[in-house]
Order: sequence, then C-alpha cells, then structure tokens
Amino acid sequence: MSATIKQLRAFVAVATTRSLADASERLHISQPALSVAIRNLESTVGGALFNRESRQLSLTPEGERFAARAEQLLQSWDKSIEDIQRQFALERGNLTVAAIPAFALNRLPPLLAEFHRRHPQVDLALEDIVMEQVLAAVREGRAEIGITFRPDDLAGLEFAPLERGSFHGVLPEQHPLSGRKSLRWADLARMPFIAMNRGSAVRRWTEQAFAECGTPARLFCEAYQLSTIGKLVQAGLGVSAMPSLCAPQMRDYGLCSIPLTAPVVAPQLGAVLRSRGALSAPARAFLDLLHE
Repeated sequence: MSATIKQLRAFVAVATTRSLADASERLHISQPALSVAIRNLESTVGGALFNRESRQLSLTPEGERFAARAEQLLQSWDKSIEDIQRQFALERGNLTVAAIPAFALNRLPPLLAEFHRRHPQVDLALEDIVMEQVLAAVREGRAEIGITFRPDDLAGLEFAPLERGSFHGVLPEQHPLSGRKSLRWADLARMPFIAMNRGSAVRRWTEQAFAECGTPARLFCEAYQLSTIGKLVQAGLGVSAMPSLCAPQMRDYGLCSIPLTAPVVAPQLGAVLRSRGALSAPARAFLDLLHE
C-alpha cells in the first residue's frame, strides 16, 4: 500500500501544529478521521512517526526526518495541480505549430496575433517548413498541429479540412497576359516555366495539370521555395504557377497572380493532427480558431 496525499496532509498538519485539535480544524476533518489517517500512514511506512507517551505530541527521529520531505512532496503536488489547472484554463502552456511557408507567411501572423491576444500566457513556437517536413513534425511529436495541403498518405495522421484552394499563374506586371482575368495552363506552357522542386506536392500537381492540357511545360529551372520562385519571376526569368494561398505575397512582389483554369487544380488546405493522443488545451483552442 502506498501513502496517500490525504495521509501526507494529515501528517504535515499535525507535525506543524503538534495538536490534533488544531490540525483537524486546519484540514476541516474530525479528530478521529485525522488519527486514522496518521495510523494508516505509520502502518505504510513501517513505524511510529509521533511519540504518544506524553501529553505533548512530538515527532520521533524518523518523523523529524520525514516531515521536511513530506512538506516538499505536498508543495510539489500542489504546484503540479496548479500548473495543470492553469494549462487547462489556458493561463499557461505552450504550443508548437508547423505550417507550410505559404500559409505561415500569408495567413498565420494575424491568427497567431489573435491567439496571443486571447491567451497571452501560452508560449508559441512556429516551424515554417515544406509540406513533407510538416507531416514529419506532427508524426514525430515536435508539433501538435500542422497546416498543409492534404497529403496522399495520411498514415498515423488525421486531416481537418479548412478550405479548398486553387492555382494561379504568376507573371510579371508587364507581361502580355497580365491583363487577363483567368489563364489556361496551356498559356503558361508557351514560355519559360519556373517550377517547384521534384518530389514536392506542388510540382506533382503542376505536372498533372500540364499533362491534362496536353502541352508540356518549357522548364527553365526549379526551386525549393515558392518565395524564391516569385523572385525569379520578378527578375523576368519566366512564369510560374502556385497555390492561390501565395497570391498576397506575389502581389507584394509586384507580380500578377491570375486564376488558372482548364484544368482546375484545387488542393485541400487543412490541419494535420496525430491520430492517437488527445490535443492539449492550447492546441484545441488554436484548432477552434482556425475553424472560425
């Protein structure tokens, strides 16, 4: 049998007051119940903690040594309970979010600002990494929530949809096609094309779209970041296609971001979570904010 918190509280109260009456009043329990708790604790530890041969309660040598440790244990217990209560109340805690760079740059800052306004005591950490790394961060537990496009393989993960996206053609402002309200993928196939790196989801969707329209892209070069591609387009090296999520960023670069049709590519953006294990209170609150 192990000692209980109730028994430790009883022991510390009696050891501090040296009075069953004062200790029972402090703990709001009867003296008989207090005596039973002390007896049970002594039975558990294997010996007497109090001298009972005189009118004045006093600690045995073993009781003296145990008293300081018991008080430390109670303080640690009380602090642990207070900490977890404050975390559930979102008065303390931490949250790590992994997000693809396009979302981290174009959507996440105001969301994190609102989350911080609501829960200022929660420490936030952000990993802005490519889609494949977002999935790995959540699977490995480095991040509680990942924000990315729906992956082909959800092994060990759950996907909570947020919005359906689209693809835009990205052109310099002075490009002959920049005045159009929409573009076809075949329009982009006629000029040097700057693509995402092979193996990325954006590259797969791009190649599928060009294959469906029957006209392969004139690949000029490839890069690992959509922001780098934007800068290459800005320098006049070619055109590109990227998720509409990047449109604000591309406009900040002084580029045109025009919806692409025929065929329509509409990736699903959402949050990825581990299939097993409950979310922390901060993670649940952030997921609710994403769905507002």
